[in-house]
Amino acid sequence: MSDPQLLKGVLPMLVLAVLTERESYGYELVTRLQDAGLDDMSAGTVYPVLNRLERDGLVASRLVASSAGPARKYYVPTPDGTAELARATQAWATLSRTAATLLARAGTGTGTDLPTTPRAEEAS
Repeated sequence: MSDPQLLKGVLPMLVLAVLTERESYGYELVTRLQDAGLDDMSAGTVYPVLNRLERDGLVASRLVASSAGPARKYYVPTPDGTAELARATQAWATLSRTAATLLARAGTGTGTDLPTTPRAEEAS
């Protein structure tokens, strides 16, 4: 299960990355994200991101008739979306390197080898 707060910040980048591979309609995009390891991803999380990306001009959409029901809205990154993905990818790489460095300094993250607060007699 992924942390919703961590995911919130990177989901637009992940959506752009998946759409760069090939255009998708909303539900298909949800399943592609789930297949990539975001098991708890839902349409209720992805659709607002798609709407925001479209409003910001980072994705374009087109309606395609469907034999299985109403027309589907397919999304693809715009040139601005591709540029934003490159910028976000670089920012993510920098952030993840910094986070890895800080976490390594703290230990393995299991809590067993994290530094403890010195007792009062040790601090003096």
